[in-house]
Amino acid sequence: MYKIYPKTLFLGQKIQYLPSCQSTNDEAATLIAQTDPAEGTLVVTDNQMAGRGQRGNQWEAKSGQNLTASLILKPTFLSASEQFWLNIAISLGIYDLLQPLVGDALRIKWPNDVYVGDYKLGGILIENTLYSYNIAWSVVGMGLNINQTDFSYSTATSLQQQSPLPNGYDVAGLLSRLCETLEQRYLQLRSGQRDTLKISYLQILYRYQEEHLFEREGQYFRGTIIGVDSTGRLAIADHEQVRYFGFKEVSFV
Repeated sequence: MYKIYPKTLFLGQKIQYLPSCQSTNDEAATLIAQTDPAEGTLVVTDNQMAGRGQRGNQWEAKSGQNLTASLILKPTFLSASEQFWLNIAISLGIYDLLQPLVGDALRIKWPNDVYVGDYKLGGILIENTLYSYNIAWSVVGMGLNINQTDFSYSTATSLQQQSPLPNGYDVAGLLSRLCETLEQRYLQLRSGQRDTLKISYLQILYRYQEEHLFEREGQYFRGTIIGVDSTGRLAIADHEQVRYFGFKEVSFV
């Protein structure tokens, strides 16, 4: 399985397939520690038993029904303070794959969840290894709900639920196409096209320029997302001031 042939320069040209594993991110980190893997190497599994999400959450995915993979990159052109630019490029690559299939309700929820309307279709977990002031390695974990149709969380959804096909989706075929869209966005980032990426990212950001309720340290407030700064902090306009929040400092309500 997963003999894919993406039309890419390097991304997805080498694949390590595991029928089952605890975490593809952990397996990718082990590859980095023990070998010198080629940039663009993918670690893919049918059954991820202990997938992780942001804030330590566990990722729920039934065996063989979804896309669970980790991508190894070497974004040495990014400093440690520029890590969020990789989130932007990866988010856009995933959006480019899914938007033609599910339509304009697709959004990226800051910092790195994939939503259709108010339902979560997938998530991204990027773990970086630093060398001096720059990123040496990045492991990009991706979990996308493809053919699964029953979830323990009422807010979860899948590609099959949003845009059903009689026999479901070809997960390997989607992974091959994802390699292509991810590489296009990554090469944009590597060539310095940050303004283009930022504009595209804000256009697909969940609840962008809409007033909503947020929670911080048990306190609720109304605000409007107006952007993301260069370090990845979410900018929320609260009355006449703009407040900036890191990954674990504010929650959507």
